[in-house]
Parts: sequence; structure tokens; C-alpha cells
Amino acid sequence: MGESGDNSYSIRPNFQHKFRAAAVKDCIRSVLKEELKSKQYIPEEIPQLTRFLSETIKDKLKEMGFDRYKMVVQVVIGEQRGEGVKMAARCFWDADTDNYAEDIFMNVR
Repeated sequence: MGESGDNSYSIRPNFQHKFRAAAVKDCIRSVLKEELKSKQYIPEEIPQLTRFLSETIKDKLKEMGFDRYKMVVQVVIGEQRGEGVKMAARCFWDADTDNYAEDIFMNVR
């Protein structure tokens, strides 16, 4: 306990560490561009590549100083065959502090 007798513990991020979706999107974009710009789609390599990308993105986000956040990074890689893809996600969150960011990288060959 501190001198004031206050025994509080903050589980919410401070205002200066609030999740900034635009900055996170820029981070995601830079990692995807750097790592995927010269890659070819080889189905056998995709599981390892998605794990590598998600860990790389998560590490970069930790460096950005988002304290008291649990980061969930999902990477999906597929072959372009002229078909559309739709994805959806549901979760419970705190509207004051929680948010998400996404980006899409398409390697045209």
C-alpha cells in the first residue's frame, strides 16, 4: 500500500497509451509489404508464414507501447483466383479503450 492507503490497480490503459487504429494499420501494412512483396503462393509454406507474420506484427505493436492490452493478431493468406472472400469476427469489448485495425496486401503477379 502507498502512503495514502490507496490499494488500487488500473486494468485500463492510460489515455496516452490508447489504441490508435491508424498507427496500428500503418504497422500492419509495413510488415505485410516488407515480408510479402516478393513471395509466391506456395500452399505448404502458408501455415509457417502466417505464424511468422502474426508474431512479427505482435512484436512491433508491443514496441509501440500499448500498455494493458491483449493483442489478437489474425493473418489469413489465400490465392487469388477471382473469387471473393468475406470474413467476420465477434467479440465483447470496452468501447472506451478497445478497437481494431486491419489491412489487406495483394501481390499481383
